[in-house]
Amino acid sequence: MALSGMLVVALIAGGAGGVAGTLLSGLDTAEARPEEGPVINEPPPEAPERDPDSIAGVAQRVSPSVVAVQSSDPRVQGGGSGFVIDGDHVVTNDHVSSELEEGGIVVEYSDGSRSDASVVGSDPSSDLAVLSLKDPIEVEPLDFGDSEQVIVGDEVIAIGAPLGLNTTVTQGIISAVNRPVTSGEGEGASRFYALQTDAAINPGNSGGPLVDLRGQVIGVNSMIVTMGYMGEPSGNIGLGFAIPSSEVKRVVERLIGHGEADYADIGADIDLDSPIAGAVIAEGSDAVEEGGPADEAGLRSGDVIVSLDGDRVDSGQELLAMLRGLSPGAEVEVGYERDGAGETAVVTLGSSGED
Repeated sequence: MALSGMLVVALIAGGAGGVAGTLLSGLDTAEARPEEGPVINEPPPEAPERDPDSIAGVAQRVSPSVVAVQSSDPRVQGGGSGFVIDGDHVVTNDHVSSELEEGGIVVEYSDGSRSDASVVGSDPSSDLAVLSLKDPIEVEPLDFGDSEQVIVGDEVIAIGAPLGLNTTVTQGIISAVNRPVTSGEGEGASRFYALQTDAAINPGNSGGPLVDLRGQVIGVNSMIVTMGYMGEPSGNIGLGFAIPSSEVKRVVERLIGHGEADYADIGADIDLDSPIAGAVIAEGSDAVEEGGPADEAGLRSGDVIVSLDGDRVDSGQELLAMLRGLSPGAEVEVGYERDGAGETAVVTLGSSGED
């Protein structure tokens, strides 16, 4: 469904609602590739030999670093996927970890080894979480690629545990970049500019890596569009959305260091239910934070923000997604309408972590 410029899509986790995870293709040309590739796992000695740059070769070497994320209680259904970024840290989706945390979390490697896990930090707005493993095994951590270099048509590989089928590999292409998506309405929804892929991702893929043909993570699958009706099962129809690695890397570093993430903030409440095109600053005396970025720039309640640094803003949700890609302290030019007249202002963005 399209909603005021944002695509509202479903979170999917294995059997209980959640988000799918994938790795996205990075640089595709030989000229653009560094001479040395990332360090990833050696294929198992008993496996038939494959070209390291083939889909099979990449899957062989990446799969040992991808884990299934499950409940410690075997009676609890659901779960998702994740991937190792260093010896004892695993990246997954917030909607996966949050559903499992109360009953305890366990991860399972591709060789069947298991380890209890605890949540280091999580961020619902980006749908990302970092786990710490109690008994990790030795696998090569996956490297992040540069999602900003990804283009439509790049080949990608998704690895995860759809429907509980561990170490499932699917292949596709990048179908679109910078696709604005949200998991729903309200301040608690996750929203970001996603990489869109046709690689098959389904419930249980949530939090797994989307990798390029060098084995680098370019995205974390988070949402899909489905066409199930009247309670019928629904799954992959070739429309999956991954959190770009540029966003993932920034949030993960913050979660490991501080347990929470912070984002650029405009210092004003946005009316996410307004039918007006643009981002409407909410009504009320406290809608604009006194002394905050919007207040300092002269914005006030009722103003309609229609552009951010020259890019059109179609809705409040789209403005929040745009702010997610900016850093606190950045200066941005805001175009807005007041009483039918167009105005501009320069706003120095604050931080969502500020009191």
